[in-house]
Amino acid sequence: MVAPGQTTDQSLVTHGTFFYVAHQEGLIANNSIHAGTRCKMSGAADMDNDASVGFRIVSADDIDDLGVSEVINRIRRRIGDTPVYLSLDIDVIDPGMAPATGTPEAGGWTTREVKRIIRGLAGLNFVGADIVEVSPAYDQGDITGIAAADLVHDFISLFTS
Repeated sequence: MVAPGQTTDQSLVTHGTFFYVAHQEGLIANNSIHAGTRCKMSGAADMDNDASVGFRIVSADDIDDLGVSEVINRIRRRIGDTPVYLSLDIDVIDPGMAPATGTPEAGGWTTREVKRIIRGLAGLNFVGADIVEVSPAYDQGDITGIAAADLVHDFISLFTS
């Protein structure tokens, strides 16, 4: 029995911690980069886990300050020639353009920005890719489904370029 406010090994694994836990278990190399990150945080300490294991972050706001080209450059420099598995959480896109997700967060990237970033990663050593958190039950007019399908097309193009 777990007392209120205490955690268990299982309760520490959430949709927001799985990369950290995977790193702790030796499943992810220390060249990971998380792009488009945004969430409600209480302070800089909320990012300490990622920093402590060496993950790099390109926040959603960075695209305004750095531009799409520099976001691409930062990702490419971080990855280098190592094998890449690209996991794209659909909620990286602003909910105004991809509303059908379980954890919508305002202030996301546009579909166009994400497509440009993906195309800018051509030539990296891709070994796989996925898109997660598309929730068709919440999709009005197939807006999110169309965006996700188009991004899958871009993924496939990466593998054939």
